[in-house]
Amino acid sequence: MLVSGRRRLLTALLQAQKWPFQPSRDMRLVQFQAPHLVGPHLGLETGNGGGVINLNAFDPTLPKTMTQFLEQGEATLSVARRALAAQLPVLPRSEVTFLAPVTRPDKVVCVGMNYVDHCKEQNVPVPKEPIIFSKFASSIVGPYDEVVLPPESQEVDWEVELAVVIGKKGKHIKATDAMAHVAGFTVAHDVSARDWQMRRNGKQWLLGKTFDTFCPLGPALVTKDSVADPHNLKICCRVNGEVVQSSNTNQMVFKTEDLIAWVSQFVTFYPGDVILTGTPPGVGVFRKPPVFLKKGDEVQCEIEELGVIINKVV
Repeated sequence: MLVSGRRRLLTALLQAQKWPFQPSRDMRLVQFQAPHLVGPHLGLETGNGGGVINLNAFDPTLPKTMTQFLEQGEATLSVARRALAAQLPVLPRSEVTFLAPVTRPDKVVCVGMNYVDHCKEQNVPVPKEPIIFSKFASSIVGPYDEVVLPPESQEVDWEVELAVVIGKKGKHIKATDAMAHVAGFTVAHDVSARDWQMRRNGKQWLLGKTFDTFCPLGPALVTKDSVADPHNLKICCRVNGEVVQSSNTNQMVFKTEDLIAWVSQFVTFYPGDVILTGTPPGVGVFRKPPVFLKKGDEVQCEIEELGVIINKVV
């Protein structure tokens, strides 16, 4: 059953690639498991949709979690660069289980109403300041894990988002220095229970955003030097193969640098922290009539250069 499920996933993954697989020298860091390995390992994805190089086999002194890897900064990144340049064995994608590139971060910071076209969709003014909320780290799951519909909600919705991963600790960070604190980028699915977000819990967004499994991330942490321009990437979401969101990160109201500068006034950023930067238009709740996820649906969230995550709804 597991093998056939994995095969189906691989087929869907290959079909989902609008931006075709090419072996690359880009740094695509992953956390993964494999039947012959004990516990999670760090690896390099060999291009968008490629196999995995086991970094811990290349250098057994490397940490086995992304957060610890990022905490060590240039020392560990230089090892990963050496591994990328070497001709190392590649584990086939079908033989590994991808975990979220970051698990158990200190914080998951989220941004509301951060796409100009998403504001237009709701007939609301573009915010003058970033609208910040959060998800608990317990909501994070892997790029191909299932999203579980909670019995407490009847209005679970999709949101594709560009996620920023912090690589260096900082507080009161200037916008001009912000990118020095960024490790890279990944794809996020900000699953949202609209009834709890918009009507319950005093209209505070937290509970509607943070049910277990409501934050799929992945497949890889693509380092910032491997992304040409994070604010000019095609971004889309498909539900059961139908495109429901299609935009570009150039529609973001507040870019990565501004968000880091704004949020770091209030909190200290730590390596591994994740920032979900907002979603484009096309979410289910603003359709007429509204459309919500149901058991059996498959959601694909894809961002150019970063990859695609595929989550079955159960």
